[in-house]
Amino acid sequence: MNLHISKSKNAESFYICKSFVKANGSTSSMIVRKLGTLEQLLVEHGPTRDDVLTWAKNEVKIETEKYKKEKEAKTVLIPFHADRQLDYGKQVFYRGGYLFLQSIYYQMQMNKICRKLKQKYKFKYDINAILSDLIYARILEPCSKRASYKTALEFLEKPSYKLHDVYRALDVLGAECDLIQAEVYKNSHFMGQRNDKILYYDCTNYYFEIEQEDGSKKYGKGKEHRPNPIIQMGLFMDGDGIPLAFSLFPGNANEQTSLKPLEKKVLSDFGCQKFIYCSDAGLGSESIREYNHMGERAYIVTQSIKKLKKEEKEWALSPQGFKRVSDDEPVDITKLPEDDKGLYYKDEPYTTKKLHQRLIITYSPKYALYQKSIRDTQVERAQKMLDSGKAKRNRKNPNDPARFIGKKAVTKDGEAADIKQYLDEDKIAEEAQYDGLYAVCTDLLDDEVGDILKVSEGRWQIEECFRIMKTDFSARPIYLREENRIKAHFLICFLALTVYRYLEKKLDSKYTCEELLDTLKGMNFAGIQEQGFIPLYRREKITDDLHEACGFRTDYQFITKSKMRTIQKKSKGKE
Repeated sequence: MNLHISKSKNAESFYICKSFVKANGSTSSMIVRKLGTLEQLLVEHGPTRDDVLTWAKNEVKIETEKYKKEKEAKTVLIPFHADRQLDYGKQVFYRGGYLFLQSIYYQMQMNKICRKLKQKYKFKYDINAILSDLIYARILEPCSKRASYKTALEFLEKPSYKLHDVYRALDVLGAECDLIQAEVYKNSHFMGQRNDKILYYDCTNYYFEIEQEDGSKKYGKGKEHRPNPIIQMGLFMDGDGIPLAFSLFPGNANEQTSLKPLEKKVLSDFGCQKFIYCSDAGLGSESIREYNHMGERAYIVTQSIKKLKKEEKEWALSPQGFKRVSDDEPVDITKLPEDDKGLYYKDEPYTTKKLHQRLIITYSPKYALYQKSIRDTQVERAQKMLDSGKAKRNRKNPNDPARFIGKKAVTKDGEAADIKQYLDEDKIAEEAQYDGLYAVCTDLLDDEVGDILKVSEGRWQIEECFRIMKTDFSARPIYLREENRIKAHFLICFLALTVYRYLEKKLDSKYTCEELLDTLKGMNFAGIQEQGFIPLYRREKITDDLHEACGFRTDYQFITKSKMRTIQKKSKGKE
């Protein structure tokens, strides 16, 4: 569509015209709509000719959009033949869920990071296509790098690279792991303000399908208790649950030593100087607290009540002095009903050799009831062990029911002592006194207790990050051997988690991880005789929300090839 203006002796007329190609190949045009003469239009759209011209051009734009929609809405007739066999090797199934992940990938401008790498290393393969496909495959169909390449062959946009290029790219990605993390953090601000004033930190480990130690793959205390070498990962996450940075360290290293190198990288490369460090007791040693007490940093860490000194422990276990968190009203927690859903606290100064801190003890009747029910079940199991005569302690498991079974020597008529096992009521009572109690230590001496506890409660999100990586993204077992490629594997998992978290955030966290991933995995298409695509998924509220969040739609009854190319461009932020 275009604007046509004709001038005569007495008038200047405005028309919307459409160009077309005749059967003989020549071009012509036709009037779609007459807008009127300049004299007529000045009355309603004036006062000047420029005003009329601006209005007329906008009418052309509206008419063009209307024409496009009408053209797309036309019925498409495609013949099918019941006696015609399928063509050999012809692809008819396409994965389309990656388009929504691609939208986040390009909003974070990861393609520009890849451009910097290409300029540095001068390689010929498309590292942007490789990295993006590996991230999408890690989320939609987590598997080996070879299998990920096969998965990418089913995407609507086929890989422009070969399998051997994937392994070459892994070497580069591993070597530039720190640079990529820093660049991703900087680019993530295009997605909105980051909540990096609170940083959560935790560690986990991943096992390899090997039997001998090699490089950073060392024997250590694995989370899955497998007899395989492991590698450990330390992860920083911001206050909104979005990954910030990670590092890898040997499987036999103390996890407390992993924090400072990674935090120094966050301070220098990321420019994060002012934040609250939050972690569990295992990563909240005196030296770590002291380190995060420097500069503009502060800390909120979990404190083990059992490891407190005698005087502080007696104070913590005493039911006296509690207040309701919501309004600071004094409360006698011994008189609270079991089904009470409130949260109560008491706090006092807590000074060590180098730090002036604040110790906060909280009590939750709901949490106390939960712990009691778990322990009652374990006590029942301990009694069954005694009754069957098969009471054997598994010392690797701190929650083993056999911990409630005691032993004592019994002599009879001066004979040698026999060992008798019994249910240790003192041990049960000792554990019961901690029911519902939780302790937090911080150097924020003047902040409101409710604000401190709210920050501490956010630690569950970093546990969820590890669960998603291990379970949903199948980050382990690891089959790679070279150190750089192992780094690249975890970088891909880290980036996949970051992309997923941002997509989750765009959807206002309305859906569970299982719901969102199942939906993305199911958003596939059938290619129809080189004409276009038919969606193979069911339209639901979650698919509507995905389309709304990412700015394009794939839920039409039929999508022409040209329309699908437009959708692909939109998913990359191109119009």
